[in-house]
Amino acid sequence: MSVHITTLDDRVRLRQDDSSPLSTQEYFVNMGPQHPSTHGVLRLVLKLDGETVREVIPVLGYIHRGIEKMGEHQSYRQFVHLSDRLDYLSALINNWAVSMTIEKAANIELNDRIQVIRTLMAELQRIQSHQLWWGVFGMDLGAFTPFLYGFRDREIIADIFEETVGARLTMNYIQPGGLMYDIHPGFVKRVKAFLQYFKPKLAEYETLLSGNVILQERLRGVGRMDGQTALSIGATGPVLRASGVPLDLRKSEAYGSYGKVAFDVVIGKNGDCWDRYWVRLEEMRQSMKIVEQLIDNIPEGKHMVMKPAVKIKLPEGCYYNQVETARGILGVYIVSDGKESPYRIHLRTPNFNNLWAITETAANWRLGDLVAILSSLDVVVPDIDR
Repeated sequence: MSVHITTLDDRVRLRQDDSSPLSTQEYFVNMGPQHPSTHGVLRLVLKLDGETVREVIPVLGYIHRGIEKMGEHQSYRQFVHLSDRLDYLSALINNWAVSMTIEKAANIELNDRIQVIRTLMAELQRIQSHQLWWGVFGMDLGAFTPFLYGFRDREIIADIFEETVGARLTMNYIQPGGLMYDIHPGFVKRVKAFLQYFKPKLAEYETLLSGNVILQERLRGVGRMDGQTALSIGATGPVLRASGVPLDLRKSEAYGSYGKVAFDVVIGKNGDCWDRYWVRLEEMRQSMKIVEQLIDNIPEGKHMVMKPAVKIKLPEGCYYNQVETARGILGVYIVSDGKESPYRIHLRTPNFNNLWAITETAANWRLGDLVAILSSLDVVVPDIDR
């Protein structure tokens, strides 16, 4: 296998060899970098023929912060707080990925209470993340009301988190050995009230947006990606499952309390924008199903099985673990030399691979379709620029 490397300048040179009087000139337009253009500071170089997109070239690095390098100078416990600065809409699940990798390497055994609370928090955050995506997706396509509805409903979960965690966005609540705090006394009551409130609201989402004829025209059949292509680029999460591949680590490599609950892995048929939209709506229903099965059965026990200030040293070696975030698989790879800080730490983030689906799905669609295709991928750019 040979790899051909080209620079951005090579890719954007205009083609001059077509002398047909009916030919049109290809040209390049920058989409971004600015926040309203996409879902973070992302630059897309578009190769256009009229309004037809011939090629999309993502340009990254505008908010690179060197988190992986910083991890080499942090203790294992200190690195957890950097993980929720990646995909900040899956902050708690990111914390879980790092903590679980450390726990497996150090042979730290957790009790059932910790596992159940972690699972509950992760599924509440999955719902919250999809609520924000749904609202922004509608706004990207010209419907402003979904944005207001999505933020209205996700604020309820943010309030629940704030009572227990003390934060609403970047939360380093899940720690190696357990949880930073036990759940708030009103946690169970408020979660059950949210479930009762949100079930009819999710049906309202369907009425407001899903059945809209204009929305369906803009999504059905647009930006298709088959399962083989999705796998070849390393796509995961809803982007992969919308293409018909039933890979969900909560099922295939059950961790936490996922092996004790019943839920379905939602998959699409066509891998188009509509399937990516539908999969996330159904995932919210499945997440509520998981929460309902656990919320009345939280075991008694401690919220931390080790002293919070104890220094963690991993045995020399290489360690890997992965979890299913709201956008796909987050893998944590740690190389330890036996000291208090990792010798090397690398993150396999879902958004990096999912972004490259734009290069496969956008070709030969119109410029207006590109907005729908990119929004259907639900990209959070800080998760890419590490």
